[in-house]
Amino acid sequence: MSDSKQHDSMTEQHACSDDEHCCGAHSERKSHHSEEMKKKLVHRLNRIEGQVRGVKSMIERDTYCDDVLHQIASIQSALNAVGRLLLEGHMKSCVIERIQSGEEEVLDELLITMNKLMK
Repeated sequence: MSDSKQHDSMTEQHACSDDEHCCGAHSERKSHHSEEMKKKLVHRLNRIEGQVRGVKSMIERDTYCDDVLHQIASIQSALNAVGRLLLEGHMKSCVIERIQSGEEEVLDELLITMNKLMK
């Protein structure tokens, strides 16, 4: 495995809400979202998916570029909101849990994840 692929797999993003448990040993890390949180995230992602299909349709119909760009901005904003929600839960649960168990390398992982989200 290349160094970059190995690094990416080691810094895989996962998240939990503040009242959920996540993160185990590195090879078995998972998020354990409540059913309510999963439903909320899936609903938001389904809406975003629909917006993306709508943009595709707008382009196929030769919709005015400015209108398409407004929709793209809306999609980006919605994705950012999902990312913020996941990041908040991740920090409140996974990161704290791993720091308390002595895994300070989680801070480096968190910084990498935050840099990716802020691109």
